[in-house]
Amino acid sequence: MRETTPVPIRERTRRLAQTELTSVAQDLFVAQGYDGTTVDQIAAAAGMSKRTFFRYFPSKDDLVIGKYDLFADRMAGALDDRPADEPVWMSLRRVFDITLDYVQDDQQRARNDAMDEIVRSSPQLHARYLEKMQRVQELLIGRVAARLTNGGPTPSDPRPAAIVGAAFACMHAARQAWFASDRSEAFGSYLDDAMGIFDIDPASPSTIRSATSTSSDPSR
Repeated sequence: MRETTPVPIRERTRRLAQTELTSVAQDLFVAQGYDGTTVDQIAAAAGMSKRTFFRYFPSKDDLVIGKYDLFADRMAGALDDRPADEPVWMSLRRVFDITLDYVQDDQQRARNDAMDEIVRSSPQLHARYLEKMQRVQELLIGRVAARLTNGGPTPSDPRPAAIVGAAFACMHAARQAWFASDRSEAFGSYLDDAMGIFDIDPASPSTIRSATSTSSDPSR
């Protein structure tokens, strides 16, 4: 696995507290609605004071949006943990494993749907959500670029953004298809089917080609 700089204990503690608060808040939002849930209630359910709550999130809105920062960090960390010599497309497929519970687990999905509805119902929150999701892709694009070039992303190289964008499009298509099905198969198999449409040339991990296409080139 790729060596990474250890996260300081203080930052790890902060992230754990943010994760706990987000989880507690989501349960309250599902049970009594976003508007019906106060910061006091969230803090009490998490076993902390309101003042302590504000050490981790400036507001209730920031807690909702903070979920996507935590998601971005998880995805970036998951990609960092993949073997450096693994094909990029395969690594991204494995990174998407962290989304399985958000889709397949009934409780997780209920919480996720509730949060999505909160975000969609507020133009301000939705705009911030789009910014956060862009950050998710940018974090992965930078890491993909480092694998392809042994350096950072460059504006003149479209490959990292194209690869990450295609991977997210596949995940979205798999999610839509799974919800339209009878859900007898695991969501992971839909991800496999969607991402299996494309393949990576092992000799050139940056090259995406259609897995269903044929080629007379013997090297492929």
